[in-house]
Formats: sequence, structure tokens, C-alpha cells
Amino acid sequence: MDNSSVSYLESRKLVKRWNGPIPALVNSVIIMAFFYVTWWIFQDPRGLMRMYTPYVGYMVCRWLLILFIWLAYIFDFWPFKRTWLNKTHPLVKGAVLTLVSVAAMVLLIKGFFIEILGNFGIAYFSPSRLIGMGITDFYAEEYAAEAIMMFAAIASWLAPSWVVACENAPWQKLGQPARGITIAVVTFFISMIVYFVTMHSHMAILFYPWQKFAAICPPYWEDFANTVSGNFHIAWIMCGTVVVWLYETIWQRYPFNLIKHDGLRRTASFFGILGIAVALCFFLYYAQDLVWGETIRGTRRLAAPDWRWLHVGEMAIFWLVPTLFLTFYCNNWPNKFSRPVNVCIRTLLTAAMAVVLYVVYYKTSHLFLGTQKGFSHPQQFPMIPMIWLINIFLINVWFMDGWPGWKAVPKTEAELEEVKEEVVASDVKWTAGLAKGLAIGLAAGALLYFAIINVLPWVGANITIIE
Repeated sequence: MDNSSVSYLESRKLVKRWNGPIPALVNSVIIMAFFYVTWWIFQDPRGLMRMYTPYVGYMVCRWLLILFIWLAYIFDFWPFKRTWLNKTHPLVKGAVLTLVSVAAMVLLIKGFFIEILGNFGIAYFSPSRLIGMGITDFYAEEYAAEAIMMFAAIASWLAPSWVVACENAPWQKLGQPARGITIAVVTFFISMIVYFVTMHSHMAILFYPWQKFAAICPPYWEDFANTVSGNFHIAWIMCGTVVVWLYETIWQRYPFNLIKHDGLRRTASFFGILGIAVALCFFLYYAQDLVWGETIRGTRRLAAPDWRWLHVGEMAIFWLVPTLFLTFYCNNWPNKFSRPVNVCIRTLLTAAMAVVLYVVYYKTSHLFLGTQKGFSHPQQFPMIPMIWLINIFLINVWFMDGWPGWKAVPKTEAELEEVKEEVVASDVKWTAGLAKGLAIGLAAGALLYFAIINVLPWVGANITIIE
């Protein structure tokens, strides 16, 4: 196997420029400084462009995320040549690839969604159309941005799933740009179907009277989710987005990569990710009931079912930040144990780090980011700064090869074989010891679950995060 037979990200190895934790510390300082400067320029309500309305800012950071995924994972950096990627200075490469992604994002949002879809298909994609029909400027912008954003949210779950879980099948042998265009078009088409059966009814009830001739009103999920809000779908879709990257990074595609049969492995991976996401979604919703009490339909803010579903997605995204940090800047620590043990430790560690990040964010974000104090304030939208930070992670690692703390070198033959090992693992075989470990793990997981659900009511009664 040579480097040209795998994607650019798989063909390179990131090597530390300095020993110890110095590279991670240097990159962390630079990333946080860049985060705050760009946040002030583009997002902060007190800053320059003030896109944090919040939905305009959310739309932008969501579409940036999907464009980064398309460029790096689906198109494998086409139309840029591998020689250019290998030889160009990381700063230049990062700037060029980011600007190309931004230009593509503007073209999609302004050109496709607003000008074409909004003016010739569905009015709520176009702010000017809504304003012309009597909607105030603010709500016209917010409604259009929310609709456009949800397309990106769905695509940011489906697009990487096709690469990670389905392994680009059945087009994995096509060259670029044929493979990239095919997967982008297919996942965009599926995203459109998912959008219309999950979010179109949500958009229809934002207007009075409800647009019952154009959408199902009230939505079909009302009785089950105890709300007519599409936040119910935002919850499991966001969990799906997070679980895809858990599976790709700290889990190293375990355990589904133990399945040798290609079709079965890909099917099990795709629906396994979805099943784990749905389970995570309902657990996080149940956890809120245990901490804050049962939901009350008809109320606003903390007890409202629609906000609780939204907060499921917000809690999930807090898990993705430490997950990517551990993978990108801590060499996916630990690596010295067996694959199942490594995966277990990373999962518990990143979940604990997510709780810490959650607490720190809600205690301090209003002081630094221009958000409002509180959990459920309409101007408190933690998914935006978290995804903004994740986007900067991706620019640094995918586009800039981890500069300045790391540099990219070509992988050896043995290291390229490890790439294949992540797709179909051979280091874990069924033995009596594995069966015993699996039984112990299942028992420990059940005990941990019951311990958590018994501790959460105490947490809600005794611990105050926001004074």
C-alpha cells in the first residue's frame, strides 16, 4: 500500500515538534486566542459583525462545519493536488482551504437556499420574501437561518456517516471528483428527505395560521415528544452527529470494525451509530427530568419540553469538544491497553471532561462571549461557541497539519497497514477472556447507569451551577 491509495488525512502522520506536553499547550493557547478574536469579529453581540442573533451565527458555523467535512472527508481536498498539500506551508494551506470553504458556504447559503429555493420554491428560506409578506426583519432573518441551518445539521450527521460507517460504499473505488460529487449529492438528497419529514412541519407552525395545507400540522411527533417543536428532532440529530465522531475518533470504529463481512459491517455501523445516538438522546432527556423535575407543557424556559429537547443536543455537543481534543492533541490517549480497554477509558474520561466543560461554560460564558446568563435564555445557545471552537480544531488539524506544535510526515508501510486495521480490526478475537470481560463490562455499565440516575436528583437538589 502506498500513500496515494488512501486519503490525505490517512496518508500523513503528525509528529510533535517538541517533547512532552509543549505542543498541546502551545496549540491550545493559539487556538483559544484565535477563537476569541474571531468570535469577537463575527459572532459576539457586542462585537463587529454580531451574527450571534443566535440563528444567523448558528447557520454560519454549522455550514462551515459541513463544508470542512465535505472538503476533507468526502472530496479528499479535491481540486488541490496531493503535492500541493504536502509541500505548502501550513499557514498558507490553512488560509486557502478555509477561504475556499467560506466561499462555498456563501454560494450555498445565498445562491442555492435563499435565491433559488427561497424565491422559487419555499418562501421561508428567503428573508426578503418573508419581510414582503409582513414578517418583521428580525424574525424573517431568524426563521430563514433556522431552516437553512437544519439542512447543515442533518448533513453533518449523514455525510460523515457515509464515509465512516459505510466506508464510501458503493463508490469507494471511484476517483475524485466523481466519488466526492456522488456522495455529496446522495447525502444531500437524503438530508432533504430527512429535513422534510422532521423540520418542515416545525417551520410551518412558526406562522399564523399554521400552514396546514403545506405541512402536517400539528406535527406527527406531538403526542410522543410532548411538543410540536422540531427541537425533538434536533436532539437526536445532534446526538447522531456527536456519536459519528466518537465512533471515528476515540472508539477507532470499535466494535463494529470486528465484523469481517463488508456489507454487514457497514450496515451495522450506520444503524449502530443511529441506535447509540437515539439511546443517548433519551438518556439526556431523562437526566434533565431527574435534575430539574418533570416537564410541564405550556410553560417556557427550563421546564418546557421543547427547550429540554434542544438542551439534549446542547449537552451532546459538550462531549464532542473534549473528544476531538483528546484525539487531536493528546494522541488519543491511552493507547497501551487492549482496544476495548482503551475505548472504555477514553469514553469515561471525555464524558467527565464534558461535564466539567458544561459547568465552566454556564458559569462564565456570559462574562466573555456576550451570551446571556442562564440555561434556557433565548440568547444562550452553547452549540454555537462549541461548534465554532470545533471548526477551529478542524482548521488546525485537517488544514494546517497541527501547526505549530506538529508537522506532517508521510506514513510508513507499517503505519498505512494500521489504517486498514481500523476499518477491519484483527487485534480483538473472540476468546473466553473476552467473553468474561464483556460480561463484566455489561454489569459495570448497568451499575454505572443506575448509580447516575440515583445521583442526579441529589445533584439537582444540592448543586447550583448558575446563581
